[in-house]
Amino acid sequence: MISTLMFYLQYPFVRYALIVGVLIALCSSLLGVILVLKRFSFIGDGLSHVAFGAMSVAAVLGLTNEMLLVLPVTVICAVLLLRTGQNAKIKGDAAVAMISVGALAFGYLLMNLFSTSANVSGDVCSTLFGSTSILTLSRREVALCVILSVAVVLIFVVFYNKIFAVTFDESFARAAGISADRYNLMIAVVIAVIIVLAMNLVGSLLISALVIFPALSAMRIFKSFFSVTVCSAVLSVVCALAGILVSILAGTPVGSTIVAADVAAFAVCYLVGKHANLQGA
Repeated sequence: MISTLMFYLQYPFVRYALIVGVLIALCSSLLGVILVLKRFSFIGDGLSHVAFGAMSVAAVLGLTNEMLLVLPVTVICAVLLLRTGQNAKIKGDAAVAMISVGALAFGYLLMNLFSTSANVSGDVCSTLFGSTSILTLSRREVALCVILSVAVVLIFVVFYNKIFAVTFDESFARAAGISADRYNLMIAVVIAVIIVLAMNLVGSLLISALVIFPALSAMRIFKSFFSVTVCSAVLSVVCALAGILVSILAGTPVGSTIVAADVAAFAVCYLVGKHANLQGA
């Protein structure tokens, strides 16, 4: 197995997939902790379906670079979700459901009406559950992913204290002179960027698992925000690496394999946390 793995690692596309997978997993885990604590976990689902709809429009328009349309549309919808979620008439979960279902239906309708492929069902399935596109990344796409991922990590590190305050108590953050609305907006934009990056890795329906599972796993063991964030990042990167390597060796779908690794990690962390609680008692 090791010799087979070393053989595959000689190819640039495998190394590209590992680099992109690790970076996306790292960024997803950082924002996942925030989303879980703010009880807004399903924003990943909503934005991933928006990205699916935007990709459908880009395919109909024949755009060679889908990112030019998908990223701005997803960012705009992230902002709308934030604003609408604060509306007294439309709560956060209702706003996510409304935009999510609408974008998903609109995208599928467009792909059927203006299909440029003989296998529409196969294209839709690949987009929703991930495909082998992570193994066909160009050097330019990898460079873009690296730049955006580094930007996300830097934003999280530089504004860590502000993000911490806004995540736990917005009222206290405002009283301390922190513009909670501005940082919520920044978080929404960063989440949108991560969702677009993760589309090629796990597909639009599995993105929430990539965002939520590492955070929930870390919370089974640790209690402090910093410890949970670090543990979540480590678990997410390890699961992404394991999922990609297993998918290459066994020929399984990349996205589903990564999510399966995340589920297994959650089960282990749950048992460890439960044992630790019993020992403490």
